[in-house]
Amino acid sequence: MNSTTVLPPAAPAPQATEQSTGAVPAAETARLWARLRRHRETTPGTLQSLLVLLIVLAVVAGGAVALAARSAASGTAEVGQRIEPLLVDAESIYSSLADADATAAQAFLAGGLEPPALTRRYTEDLRRANTALTEAARRAPDGGGTAHTIGILSAGVSQYAGLVATARANNRQGYPVGASYLSAASRLNRDTLLPQARALLDSARRELAGGYTAARSNGLTAVAVLALLALLAGLLWTQRYLTRLTRRSINVPLAAATVLTLGLALAAGTVLGLQRSHLTAADTRGSAPVGTVAQARIEALRERGDEGLTLAARGGDGPYEVDFATASTRLGGLLVQVRAQLSASGSPTAREANAAREASAGHQAYLARHAEIRALDRDGDYARAVTTSIGPDTTRIFESVTGALGRILDAKKATFGSEITRAGRGLGLLGVLGPVLALLAAALAATGIRARLEEYR
Repeated sequence: MNSTTVLPPAAPAPQATEQSTGAVPAAETARLWARLRRHRETTPGTLQSLLVLLIVLAVVAGGAVALAARSAASGTAEVGQRIEPLLVDAESIYSSLADADATAAQAFLAGGLEPPALTRRYTEDLRRANTALTEAARRAPDGGGTAHTIGILSAGVSQYAGLVATARANNRQGYPVGASYLSAASRLNRDTLLPQARALLDSARRELAGGYTAARSNGLTAVAVLALLALLAGLLWTQRYLTRLTRRSINVPLAAATVLTLGLALAAGTVLGLQRSHLTAADTRGSAPVGTVAQARIEALRERGDEGLTLAARGGDGPYEVDFATASTRLGGLLVQVRAQLSASGSPTAREANAAREASAGHQAYLARHAEIRALDRDGDYARAVTTSIGPDTTRIFESVTGALGRILDAKKATFGSEITRAGRGLGLLGVLGPVLALLAAALAATGIRARLEEYR
């Protein structure tokens, strides 16, 4: 008897099972997206989407306003508290070294024991230069070229003081070699120290220009403006949609949110606009004239030093007299530029206008006196040339130039400080209130939309 073996049914292929299980999540995802699309096309879905959009726009707008305000406040503080003081320190170093060079030459001409007034002035110049170097080192970025320049200047000032001390000691004893030491000190000052001081000054000016740009926060301000405009547009469009939907003329919470956002936009625009205006004034009416006036005063001191060194060297119309002519030409142009900057910055004060006129008139008088001194020296009357150079009349004429420039410099520093202080006003408050008002606007918008959503439950 033949037996028939019955085999069990074949199991389904594993591949088919994997395909069926893999298709389930995809189908579920597709059905979920379809339900979401259908819900979004309904009125409640549209309202919920608008609510989410307005909340997101409010958060972005508030955050952008806060970031723009804080960046502007930080940049303004950096300009006022570090960069501008660094510029002032650099100018003080430059002018102090130039004045020390001129004063040392004038004191040397007196022979024997130097006049106490000139000695005190020279000592004060070195003290002021060293103090400014210490302050500049504290404000300069670590490890940069500025710090390296300050290091060179610190070492050089000590070397310069030693050379001048040697020149004075030899001069008191009547040794002619004193003039050689004075000339070496002056070369060190003019060929190394003053160029390094000028490099420090130029570096501070470049950093100041970059500081003004950073303080304006153009990128963040643009983002804040766009975010606020987007939020306003979203609120207005939502109210228009609800007006058509409900046939009601106004949604009070949404209208309040719109007014609040508009107020925030106006406040941000006012505060940031005033900050930019005061930064521009600080530049055009403060730091720009400061740089020009400082350079003019340095050229005047260079003239005075050249005159003394020419006489001390007993070399007639030598290289120092050539340098005097160069400095005089530069100073004449700078004095014209100072007057132009004072006029361009608005109505200069009577004090500033009078000082500018006094500096120009004093310079012309000093040039006439210098021509007289050179004529005496060329005619062989060296003693009278020296007496005229270091005498009280010539000193008074020269100091009328540097004194007038100093008054303008002090006035412009004060202008800068005032404008920077005004530029920083309101930025801290805006950085706090910006997010608060934006979130309050979002809460009002949510209240207005949720009231309409309740009608569909």
